[in-house]
Amino acid sequence: MVDEAARDIRRERRRGRTGEAGSESSRRPDYRSLKNPFLPQPVFSTDQVAAIHDTALRVLEELGIKVLLPEARAVYARAGALVDEDSQMVRIGRDVVAAALASAPKSILARAGDRSRDIALELGTMTFLAGCGAPNVTDLERGRRPGTLAAFEDFIRLVQHFDVLHMLGPCIEPQDVDNRLRHYAVNRAQLTLSDKIPFVFARGTPQVEDGFAMIRLARGLSEDEFLSDAHCYTVINTNSPRQLDIPMAQGIIDFARAGQVSIITPFCLAGAMAPITVAGALTLQHAEALAGLALAQIVRPGAPVVYGSFSSNVDMKSGAPAFGTPEHVKATLGAGQLARFTGLPWRSGGGSAANISDVQAAHETQFALWGSVLAGATVCIHAAGWLEGGLSVSFEKLITDIEALQTIAELCASTPGDKSAIGFEAIAEVQPGGHFFSAGHTMARYRTAFYEPLVADWSNFGNWTQAGSKTATERATGVWKRTLADFRPPASAAASAGVLDEFIERRTAEGGAAPVS
Repeated sequence: MVDEAARDIRRERRRGRTGEAGSESSRRPDYRSLKNPFLPQPVFSTDQVAAIHDTALRVLEELGIKVLLPEARAVYARAGALVDEDSQMVRIGRDVVAAALASAPKSILARAGDRSRDIALELGTMTFLAGCGAPNVTDLERGRRPGTLAAFEDFIRLVQHFDVLHMLGPCIEPQDVDNRLRHYAVNRAQLTLSDKIPFVFARGTPQVEDGFAMIRLARGLSEDEFLSDAHCYTVINTNSPRQLDIPMAQGIIDFARAGQVSIITPFCLAGAMAPITVAGALTLQHAEALAGLALAQIVRPGAPVVYGSFSSNVDMKSGAPAFGTPEHVKATLGAGQLARFTGLPWRSGGGSAANISDVQAAHETQFALWGSVLAGATVCIHAAGWLEGGLSVSFEKLITDIEALQTIAELCASTPGDKSAIGFEAIAEVQPGGHFFSAGHTMARYRTAFYEPLVADWSNFGNWTQAGSKTATERATGVWKRTLADFRPPASAAASAGVLDEFIERRTAEGGAAPVS
């Protein structure tokens, strides 16, 4: 029987996480900065993309978007948009949108706590995030339950451990913490357990400013240093169809003023909050995204913004959202074409509507993932762990999805095709009918040549049965539990706990900050 713990250590060594320093046999793949090796795949013709863009501009000019925040309406009006205060409708001219697209940066350098984890957000780069925003958490041992701070912290530990997950995110909502104080706990967990780029909720200016202050304290930044670079991000969701609510509009303004990243993402489910056709849903999505981008650029020309897409369809019998469907993939491919039309970095969405980590969950997630990869998405959110259309995040599915992400990351690595790699000498060495297991070419390379996955078991049926007959999901339980048991936060992150605790104690005594609704 193969010792499972020893096998896992060998896997980690090959992955370069525990390999001895200077050992030529240790794999040290770099998953921290990925370039997409695939040509973006189209679903629309060039003329159709231009027509969708033109129609989106027509939607903004003729129909407009409802903006609930008075300050945001005033900002639009200052740029020449037509504002009806009675109906709260804002009609945005093509010139305003064109100016916004001209000033929005085509490349954004997002700064992490460790400079080696800085990320360039631009067309051609590829960044993966775990599932975000779920109210519930689930695993095989404890089942499905409401999200807690302890579970949130565990997800941050797992995201920190795996380099193929590039930025942090609000995996689950810690419902056991008062919402006036929740942002302190969430930000503290991110900043003391990880040195990756943190997420800050856009739930009103007081909470946003608290988040910015905590980042400055944890990372030792002056206010000017913070404002001069992007050190965090948020996700802005419009209320499709054609509405921008108060916290989201305020979030765009707050993040633009501070020079931090807004990922402006309409959530257009075809047949429900958007037209039932893929082209129609993308037209609405494009209009709403352009409206949000324009607001950010009016506030601060050059503010870092990411074009957002998360369009899929619903099950028209039940109204439930669906992901990993043909429509989801088509919408992602089309969104990539629209993003390239603007030249901006852009986000897509993965995920699954399956209720548990099963074959449905796996194939929906992987179809969504491949849609994002082939569409050339800069950022793919919900790439690991997401279930039930966002109602839960699974510990086991996080691990099995990371295996798929690492496979994609391996495809990003260059494949040497030099004379030695082509292997004429190896072919000559082995006689017809022989094998290459012990060939010199093999022995010199086998310890570094191949990716070995986290949970896949390639043994034959007999050996698998003798080893305990565990499914991939069951093996994933062991992986996440061992990862958490062995976790040590980066020293620089852990060292910030004291100054953050002082800040949190003071702000808590002052009553915290209630979210804006």
